[in-house]
Amino acid sequence: MPVPVPQQRDVPAAETPHGAGLTVLVIEDDPAGSITGPELSAAAGTRVRIRTARNLTEAGRLLTDDVDCILLDLALPVPTTTTATTAAPGHRPEPVPGRADELAVLTHVLRIAPLHAVLVLTAQDDTELAAEAVRVGAQDYLFRGELDARVLSRAIRYAVERKRADIAQHQLTESGLRAQENARLERGLLPTPLLEGSDLSFAARYRPGRSRALLGGDFYDTVRTPDGTVHAMIGDVCGHGPDEAALGVELRIAWRALTLAGLCGDQLLSTLQQVLEHERQSEEIFATVCTVDIAPDGRRAGLCLAGHPAPLLARHGRPARLLPYEDGGPALGLLPRARWPRRQVELGAEWSLMMYTDGLIEGRVGAGSSQRLGQDGMVAMVNSRLEQGLAGEELLEAAVAEVRELNGGELTDDVAVLLLGRDPERIRRRGRSASRSGPVSTAPTAPAAAAAAASVQRPPLYGP
Repeated sequence: MPVPVPQQRDVPAAETPHGAGLTVLVIEDDPAGSITGPELSAAAGTRVRIRTARNLTEAGRLLTDDVDCILLDLALPVPTTTTATTAAPGHRPEPVPGRADELAVLTHVLRIAPLHAVLVLTAQDDTELAAEAVRVGAQDYLFRGELDARVLSRAIRYAVERKRADIAQHQLTESGLRAQENARLERGLLPTPLLEGSDLSFAARYRPGRSRALLGGDFYDTVRTPDGTVHAMIGDVCGHGPDEAALGVELRIAWRALTLAGLCGDQLLSTLQQVLEHERQSEEIFATVCTVDIAPDGRRAGLCLAGHPAPLLARHGRPARLLPYEDGGPALGLLPRARWPRRQVELGAEWSLMMYTDGLIEGRVGAGSSQRLGQDGMVAMVNSRLEQGLAGEELLEAAVAEVRELNGGELTDDVAVLLLGRDPERIRRRGRSASRSGPVSTAPTAPAAAAAAASVQRPPLYGP
């Protein structure tokens, strides 16, 4: 008859409190000489209940959730046929060659009771077998000739605590591996801008509001299409959970696909709203979006706002200012037949354009203060940093750090900021460098393509 595999509970036996006493399952073929429950109770200082099983078939019936420890005689014969397939947590080492038969009863018990502490009984003259039993998975061993109530009581306590520590360590390791896997996944979902061949500079910062997360509901992307137009987008899905983060990734990927397919402005946002309506978890979910398409000469752009804060434009020698936002449309997902007009904006020869989500402007301006930074406060803060000569990566780094400092600690909302810029002097330097290097093939070599791809990196992440 196959040995039944008892159902293992979610909470390991080793994790249960012992205020109500201990339950020990003794598995040996001659339990008559075993120590009694009263003897163990007196030595342990708590009530100890003992169940005895003469073979593994009986042990399978008696192995219930309230068993704290199993006392197993290694001399017990193991059935020739078993169907136990329950695996112990983690990888168990195999017995050394030549001793597998002697440890067959232990490996069987470890399979049917992966969450219970196990003590093994062995002959006093076989310390090598006892040590091998611990290596395979037992928590401790005892010699039959030295068995008394005091020693057994202490060994049971030790075995239960060691099993608890083993399970906790295993769960901690699994949690760490899961966190690493999630981090790799989330990093892979962050955008890599497609700006090869563009004269514009690019910088970005991203900080999720969720604790220990790398990805939030904010999203952004930048793509250069074959005609030389640079398209940039930033958006914010309402909410802060993993569902909102997943929806943000879907919208970003959809925006990139639609942009590369030639859509722009109102047509693109209308299609993106359809994606949102099909993918969102409830009808209350919406997303704000800002899109900019910059002409190939870099001097003008088209702007569309879908319930999103207007970008900040800084021209050479002038203070930064917000772009017009009066003609914006509603957030995606609010009105079924909404329209999003595209407004033409003159950028000039030298400029920087900062796009951001509301996490940057909704922080407080002092610990315990109810006043928020707001767009006006952000504009003043950026102008102050521009006067200090900061630009690009340094400007974004300083801006996000100051917002966090003003807030008195970490921001609760997601923050995404990207900065596009045009510097005529930088463009001229690149042109002179290219002319000195001589004519090159229009088809990049493999090393050149790899170097170009490596030059555009994902933005640094801010930890929670």
